[in-house]
Formats: sequence, structure tokens, C-alpha cells
Amino acid sequence: MKKRIVFLLKVCLFAAISSSAYAAAVENVRAAQRPRSNVVEIFYDLEAPEGGVYDVSVSIAGGGDAPALSTLSGDFGPDIIPGRNKKIEWDAGADWSQHVQSNLVATVTATRLDAELSMGMVFIPGGTNSDTDPDFGPYSLSVESFYMDKTEITYAHWKRVYNWALQHGYSFDNQGSGKGNNHPVHTINWYDCVKWCNARSEMEGLTPTYLTGGVIYRVGQFRPDEDFNANGYSLPTDTEWEYAARGGLRSKLFPWGNIISHSKANYYGDDSLVFDMSGGYHPNFSTEGTPFTSPVASFAANGFGLYDMAGNVWEWTNPVAGFDPDIRGGSWCEGSYFCRCQKSGWDSGFIYPYPEPSLHHAAHHAIGFRSVRRH
Repeated sequence: MKKRIVFLLKVCLFAAISSSAYAAAVENVRAAQRPRSNVVEIFYDLEAPEGGVYDVSVSIAGGGDAPALSTLSGDFGPDIIPGRNKKIEWDAGADWSQHVQSNLVATVTATRLDAELSMGMVFIPGGTNSDTDPDFGPYSLSVESFYMDKTEITYAHWKRVYNWALQHGYSFDNQGSGKGNNHPVHTINWYDCVKWCNARSEMEGLTPTYLTGGVIYRVGQFRPDEDFNANGYSLPTDTEWEYAARGGLRSKLFPWGNIISHSKANYYGDDSLVFDMSGGYHPNFSTEGTPFTSPVASFAANGFGLYDMAGNVWEWTNPVAGFDPDIRGGSWCEGSYFCRCQKSGWDSGFIYPYPEPSLHHAAHHAIGFRSVRRH
């Protein structure tokens, strides 16, 4: 008897894992047996306005024993980016040669892989924040609208993109480290960060930002060009970082106001300072050896919904033309003096034995980053 495999269509909606920013759907699922073949073709659309990377699975059931699915190929498994007309092929003749079934159902499911690794991005409205900083005097920050990671890049998120990148032509100076998967990544230099941003862009089907001679920057230690019209990820400029850190507030030392304490951030306190209400390392996180980082989003967000813009780990920014990049925001092992919105890590040449900023500098376990998208 000639085998006949007919699929009924079933749409499986994807449920957001942690916020509506991850809303996505598997839509327009359709399946049919290829003519004169026992190969079944399953097509679907993965609609995800916010991008991301998904793990796509397929199940087949109905009318008896479920078939084996050892011969699947195509757009399934991890690292699937959104798009239409995704295709999965199943060699039913090889997996299910002794069966005839006329009423099977194919179910396609997608789970966002980085939803549990990162809290997504928030919209930073463009504009100008001009006023007088209590310590530094007049300032003026003007930016166009952009999106910024809510948190510092976690070690789990770093590893996922890093491992993908190594399989797609990238090389890094450092493999990165972290105290836990939900802690910020650290021990990475500036080159590592911008390559990671490019790899994240490619993973998610976006246009990479950093180029060398018009080619995507993946290897070596070169100061790449930046395409500000690309829709991929990059490091924030120094101005974008400070504008975002202030969270819409004006004339304040910190992202929330003029007083800092361990209830606000993870840093090394000095209660002899008029604006510092705490002393020493943060008591909740100074255990199990250094680094004393804290899980991302352990403290309240600022006015733009950004976490840890003061303390935890320093954050790399993009260089101003002709200058090396800055680090901003202070860290778990630096005092409140460096957690102020307008303070740069390089201002006083304090950073360990490094008197000048360096693209190569990984600062052992005190510097991480977060990324932005401008389109």
C-alpha cells in the first residue's frame, strides 16, 4: 500500500517569557508531503518585532504512536532568527517507514533563547539635558533617540553570542568571565565588546555596525569604522551613556539624585563623603571571593528604566574621534566618587597600573558593557 501522510495545520503562539518586549508568534504553519516522495515539508513564519534568537522545535502527533523525528533538517533548533517562509524538512519514509497515517498534526514552537539572559532594551527619547552638575559645573548633552540594554550584558548572554561567534569567523582577545550567569560579564577589552556587538547583530539578522574597509569587523585589533546608519548593536557614545544614566533628571550627581548608599548601588562606600551614606563593600555581595559583583537589576531602575548605571561594573563606551574610549559608571570595587553620572574612569589615571585608557585593557574583573541600537 502506498504511504499517505497528510498534515492538518496547527498554529502555536509563542508566550512572552519575561516582558511584552519579547512578544513573538509562530504563524502561517503549513505542511505537505512532497510529490512522489516521503519527505514532508513544514513551512512557518516567525514574527518577532523585537528581533532576538529562538529555539524552534517541531512535534508531530495524531492517530496512534508519535513518529520518530531523527531526520529533521532546516530551520529548527537553536539560533533561529525571525523571518517568513522558514522551512523544516522531515524524511518520514526513513523515520516511519512501516506506518501509514492520514491524520497527523504538526506543531511548531519557538522559545526566545536570550529572553532569560537579558532583560531587553528600553527606548531612550532624544533631546537635550543641560544644567549644572553639583560637582562638575555646567554640562550639555544632546542625543537623538536610541535603544539601550536595560542591564549590563550578563555572563550568560555573553557566552551565548561568544560561542556562536567562534563558529562564524570571529576571534577575541579574552573569553570573558562572570561570577554567575545573571551577573555582568567582565574581563573583556574594548575590541572584544565591539566584535561581540557585531556577532549579536548577525545572530539576530541585523546589519553589523563596526566595519574595517567596508568588511564586517570580526578579527584582529583594529580601530573599526562605525556605520551609524546600521540597525545593529554598538557601544554607546560617551554622551549617549551619560544622557541615559541621568534618566531624565537634571543637575544630579547620581542616576536617582544626590545621595548614594548601598540601598541604591553596588560600590565601595565611603561615609566620610557628604553624599555617601554607606561604608565599605556592599554587605550583600562581598562573599565567596572577588569579584563582588551583584546580579543585574538588583537595584531600582532609573527614570529611563535602566539598571546599574552606577556601580557593579564599569561600562565601555565608544571613542570620541581621535581619542581612546571611556569607561563610565563605577564598579563594585570603586568608591562613590566614581559612580557619579559625569565622572569618567580615566579622568585621574586611577585605574590599577594603567595611567592611560587602552583599547586592549581588560581591567581584570571590573569592566563590562551594555549595547545600544540607533535604528
